[in-house]
Amino acid sequence: PSFGFLFDIDGVLVRGKTPIPAARTAFQKLVNSQGQFLVPVVFVTNAGNCLRQKKADQLSHLLGVPISQDQVMMSHSPLRMFKRYHEKCVLVSGQGPLLDIAQDLGFCQPITIDTLREKRPLLDAVDHDRRPNVLVTVVLFGEPVRWETSLQLIIDVLLTSGYPGNPYQQENYPHIPVLACNMDLMWVAEAQSPRFGHGTFMVCLENIYKKITGRDLKYEALMGKPSRLTYQYAEHLIRAQALQRSWDQPIHTLYAVGDNLMTDVYGANLWENELAGAAAAQCRSVLVCTGVYSPHGEAAADGGDSVTHSVTHSVFHGHRDFGFDPGLVEPDHVVPDVDAAVDLVFQLENFAP
Repeated sequence: PSFGFLFDIDGVLVRGKTPIPAARTAFQKLVNSQGQFLVPVVFVTNAGNCLRQKKADQLSHLLGVPISQDQVMMSHSPLRMFKRYHEKCVLVSGQGPLLDIAQDLGFCQPITIDTLREKRPLLDAVDHDRRPNVLVTVVLFGEPVRWETSLQLIIDVLLTSGYPGNPYQQENYPHIPVLACNMDLMWVAEAQSPRFGHGTFMVCLENIYKKITGRDLKYEALMGKPSRLTYQYAEHLIRAQALQRSWDQPIHTLYAVGDNLMTDVYGANLWENELAGAAAAQCRSVLVCTGVYSPHGEAAADGGDSVTHSVTHSVFHGHRDFGFDPGLVEPDHVVPDVDAAVDLVFQLENFAP
């Protein structure tokens, strides 16, 4: 094969915990009789609340094909490259087994919001034995459970240069580094309408920080779709798969299949613009109608004219640090579901399994 797939998960393969019927059919076409993939496949999700292995196990069960953790990319996966923070004491925010996730990524001294909250009543600026380690970085994995607690304690950490419990010092700017994963404003689960995503939590944090200090919250790095870093890392995983299978032909095209114009399509198009010096020649976006994007009416036909028109006349749901360009939210192809996406790509590539 001279192409590979980057599959989003929520809204493409599942809605909440319910599989989308077309997903299993699609994946039967992507493997041989031994269950080996016929083309390189990476699952690129903005979820960040579990380890890669757990997500791989869930997908294997859901799709009926064996999937390894090396085929799964969580929103936090690129944090493996941020080795300069791995030895430092970091505050981690989100849900799931946060310490396990942080340690799996290489962080040696992670502290959770809950741990900080438990220590908070005992914080004493004089008694150093009862004072937690100075926090030098904040890592936002995903939306937490109790937003008000997390917002309060993250602001405490930012306004005290990592010594929560000390008085606020607004002159400490720029603040300590903040690394954020998953900028999705909304995502689709079983409910009829989209739910708040981590991007909504970030909007709250950014606005509280600005309201208190009069300054913008700065990010050391933003990860997860649509960031270039995410697609760069996903491409690295695709190439590693091709190498492992001894496929000699270079991967020329990546097909990014997703349901969200502001993350999947925007990210694929942004990466396509960057690909001049990269190993893959092009990245094509394929939009499905089973998740956040809905064509409002009859089944979507191939072609993005109506999509672009509706998006350019709507509100920009992307992150504050990403500018809006109508061209970046125009999908290369629109199909009803993931099964139709696989059929379309095989047809475009003249690929006969």
